[in-house]
Amino acid sequence: MFTGGKSFVSSPPAFSNDAKRLLVCTGNTVSIFSTSTGLQTGELEGHGAKVTSVIVVPASTPASKVLCYCWTSSLDGNIKYWDFAAPELMKTIDIRFPIHSMVIPSLLSQTTESSGKIHDVFAYVSTEDVKLKADKTISVRGQIQKCNLTKSRLVGGLELAKIERPGSIIISPSGNQIGVYEKCKLLIWEIPAKDLDQHCFKKIRLHHTKSFTAMAFHPTERILAAGDVTGRILVWRGVGRKTFSNGKLINGGLNEDEDDSPGVRSGDDADSCTTWHWHSSQVNVLFFSSDGAYLYSGGREGVLVVWQLDTGKKKFLPRIGSPLLYYINSPDPTLSSISCTDNRIQLLRMPSMEIVRSISGIKLPSSRAEMYDAYGSGVVFNHTAGLIAVPTENYRVQFYSLFDDREVSEVQICERNHHPSDDITVKVNLVALSQDGSTMSTVETRLPEEGIGGLVSLKFWACDSQSKQFSLSTIIYEPHREAAISSIAFRPASHMVVSSSHGGDFKVWVRRQEIHPKDQNTGWTCHAVGSYKKKPLTAPITTLSFVGKSSYLVSASRGADPLLTMWSMSKLCTIWSYRLHAEAIASSMLNSTFAVLAPSKLLKSTGSTAGTSQGAEGAILLFNAENPVPFATWSVSKAQGGRLSFIQSSPFSDNDVADTTTAGELLAYVSGCHEYVVLSPHGDQDSKLSISRRRNSSSLDETERFGYASIYGELPEFTMEIDQTPFESMPQSEKTWKTIFSGPSHSLPPLPKLCSDFLESLLERRSTVVE
Repeated sequence: MFTGGKSFVSSPPAFSNDAKRLLVCTGNTVSIFSTSTGLQTGELEGHGAKVTSVIVVPASTPASKVLCYCWTSSLDGNIKYWDFAAPELMKTIDIRFPIHSMVIPSLLSQTTESSGKIHDVFAYVSTEDVKLKADKTISVRGQIQKCNLTKSRLVGGLELAKIERPGSIIISPSGNQIGVYEKCKLLIWEIPAKDLDQHCFKKIRLHHTKSFTAMAFHPTERILAAGDVTGRILVWRGVGRKTFSNGKLINGGLNEDEDDSPGVRSGDDADSCTTWHWHSSQVNVLFFSSDGAYLYSGGREGVLVVWQLDTGKKKFLPRIGSPLLYYINSPDPTLSSISCTDNRIQLLRMPSMEIVRSISGIKLPSSRAEMYDAYGSGVVFNHTAGLIAVPTENYRVQFYSLFDDREVSEVQICERNHHPSDDITVKVNLVALSQDGSTMSTVETRLPEEGIGGLVSLKFWACDSQSKQFSLSTIIYEPHREAAISSIAFRPASHMVVSSSHGGDFKVWVRRQEIHPKDQNTGWTCHAVGSYKKKPLTAPITTLSFVGKSSYLVSASRGADPLLTMWSMSKLCTIWSYRLHAEAIASSMLNSTFAVLAPSKLLKSTGSTAGTSQGAEGAILLFNAENPVPFATWSVSKAQGGRLSFIQSSPFSDNDVADTTTAGELLAYVSGCHEYVVLSPHGDQDSKLSISRRRNSSSLDETERFGYASIYGELPEFTMEIDQTPFESMPQSEKTWKTIFSGPSHSLPPLPKLCSDFLESLLERRSTVVE
């Protein structure tokens, strides 16, 4: 069993000290990617809940850049210390509160005294009191606390602030300031380096009329930038000059003369405040360049804006494709990253802001309600290639490999350029794939604007056998006149598609070459039209599926009395039925088994508890066509909107997944949040599926090479297969080992082959039988 499909953008990533690795929070784990190839090279596993922060220990000297240590925090209340080169867990600290964010100022400003004493390492964490969370009458549930990482405990009696809900903690590049934003105010603490082991800190507040959504500290000066929900960016200069410089408050921190502080609200400690407004919606990204001359900003527009701090002039990196979430600098000034809402991390070459590489995960369902109506959370499986097709909000279909957990390709369904801030005018309603993956069919609806211009299109796409790219083959406007298409399905054994409509008819579409073999046109045409008394095909039966190559047909109905029914097509009768609500059904193509996905709430409502466990949100039930009792069950999470499919085994899948003694099929489950798990139908039963990303790191290429690979390159894949070619006897006097090592080193055979041939050459074959 292996899993994937986690979010890459739930928390900010972190670069290694040499900028050759990117550490990404992916659910309960931290995935390590190569910045040169974009492929995963490792994983940190050990947290029991979502990882919220990853912090790489910075290098104090150029020689220490090879050190690979990091701290992570999680909602399980644990802080862990890792050697991510191994990878190996070094230390665990349990603070017993869910941690939503963590910063470690002392890593940046840690100093060594002349006596040789090293200061303790402290972290500031944004935690949530789970006891107060249950009491809805209490509005303040978050708090900022200080943790001594060296002594593995919270600092007793110290609480920096209470906040309504836990949020992100922002740290200055120097490490002597931290800040949080809460609605219309910013809280900033300054922690002098000499007070790292003390509880001494000073605090100021900055106010605004709108809620803040992002903030950033200048690397060298007392300048602070913050963005709000309306798209404005506020830049304060001289922040905390009176509070932090003199060691005491002046007039309680109030400005003596408000005219000397333009734009600064009364009571704020700053010299001036400037407002910039280009973004049309809330600002999610704010980050100063390493020299402090530029400010980067981004939001829902999908554009990275670079502001010149002194003049306010700006330039843009447009058409990134989706709203921005995080911008992270690396130790290498020529490399940075942008995290986007489409579950993609873009690696940029600076200062040209050229996108050089993408680390892409499966597209996540949008949080906007209209997105669910437009695209839903459903996915389509390619049985042969082990791919899933996911409609995205930028009028594309993303193809994602279940076996190596990466994006394979994308298809632009609609020619319209998508802008994230635009209203939805086109919906990709349905996607269907042929069994061999050679053809795709899509249905899109262009919404009318002011009551004019509505259009339904049925498109057929052909996949090139070499490039594996889809090209548009046929487009049919209004295939069912003015009625919307309710479903499309490919016939498994031939190039035939059936589409049904809410208008009461269905149509059969075939390739022209199926009707006229000599026709060179590869387009599609309508072959037949049918209906039943002109009634819409909206019967209670919502799912029909043939079970493998047998004569059985399984159906699922919903409503007040949901029913799972097995039919015999040879006897034209019902074999058995099961009172069960089925969210999805998948049938094996090789035998008479099928799987059913059932939400747990609906299992309870129908009186069934098979396969469910505490904390699960649904169950996968595996049936044999002739037996109403499932012979295998798995508990799953996020079953609502999930999908199932049997797929062919991958030749490079793990041994614990692809069992060569079984039928060569795997069962893939994609949850409503696009997290997936691939498992063997004949594997362990009644085991809960933990959705966490896992990749086959051994097959990935890394830029850094060591030993033999650094000199001669990577060895080709070697398998110990029995040679079936007939053996040709060789003269006994010929010593093959004398020629094995002859020739230039770069042309030597692989080392495993050298060893086996060399040892075999030492054994002399005798022509006579020894008695």
